[in-house]
Amino acid sequence: MIKKIVFAAFCIAQASLVNASEKTSVTISTSTISNEILPFQKIPKTVILKTKKFKIRIDKQPNGKYLYQSWAANAKITSKPSMIISDGELIPDGTGGNYYFSFVNEGYSYQVWRNYLTDYGTKSPYTLKVNDENDHEIVRQDAFVVKQ
Repeated sequence: MIKKIVFAAFCIAQASLVNASEKTSVTISTSTISNEILPFQKIPKTVILKTKKFKIRIDKQPNGKYLYQSWAANAKITSKPSMIISDGELIPDGTGGNYYFSFVNEGYSYQVWRNYLTDYGTKSPYTLKVNDENDHEIVRQDAFVVKQ
């Protein structure tokens, strides 16, 4: 009788060990993804942001690129945008979840950063950064989500 109990306990332990090793291999395979946004970091297809001076809408296009539209902060988003930039890209920044959308228009570069990891807890969720043709920063504004 004792032999049967010990044998049953041994079989259960083996089955648990096999199951645990299968789960470990799944975890390892998802953590080895490099230079990509990990699956748990959901990137919205559309995000609408507001800074001190602008409203910004970023949409993922069917071709995989991104579309940037902006208005003055007091303008309605249903009105015609003051600026439209197409063919933007999503650029991962490290492995912690940060990324930014990058757009270029007439020599100016527009970057909208997603701030998952920051040095302090009160940091806004997004930051708009604009550089001129000489790569000098001319705008940096915190952006908060209006709709996602």
